[in-house]
Amino acid sequence: MHEEVVFAGFGGQGVLLMGQLVTYAGMMEGRNVTWMPSYGPEMRGGTANCGVVVSKEEIASPLVSEPTSVVAMNRPSLEKFQGMVRQGGLIIYNSSLVDVEPARNDVRVLAVPANEIANELGDVRVANMVALGAFLGATGVVSVDTVLQALKKVLPERRHGLIPLNQKALARGMELAAALKAG
Repeated sequence: MHEEVVFAGFGGQGVLLMGQLVTYAGMMEGRNVTWMPSYGPEMRGGTANCGVVVSKEEIASPLVSEPTSVVAMNRPSLEKFQGMVRQGGLIIYNSSLVDVEPARNDVRVLAVPANEIANELGDVRVANMVALGAFLGATGVVSVDTVLQALKKVLPERRHGLIPLNQKALARGMELAAALKAG
């Protein structure tokens, strides 16, 4: 198993947290991992992305130049990273904010209405967890249970009250991925 993923979106959408959680979960499952964040100088609204590698093998480079998967939370991120995905890879995009489909027919594509689902759950801030759940369900790179354990380590204790909501958001995203696999 070797997964290289780019999580991308606007600052404040939780894309770096998605990457951290996959990285921590990978470590907890005994895998080799790297996490490489990249973001603009703005605190909110600027661009943010991170490259994550999770592998049973030794990792030669932390740079993700040909990802096996991209999770794009906004249109600029989809436009920037879709062309980099390896043939046969996966593009997951937030169809709540992205009004175009990926221009690729050689990859699997999963449209996730992450903001809409997060609003249904009561807090738009968990849109990233909906998208992360879809990614986990589609790839199986790490277990969702391990991600929930990692969430307890990554989130400050004052935010631990949000873990049940994050768990629901992850589950909804996984349901969407299951529908993709079945379809």
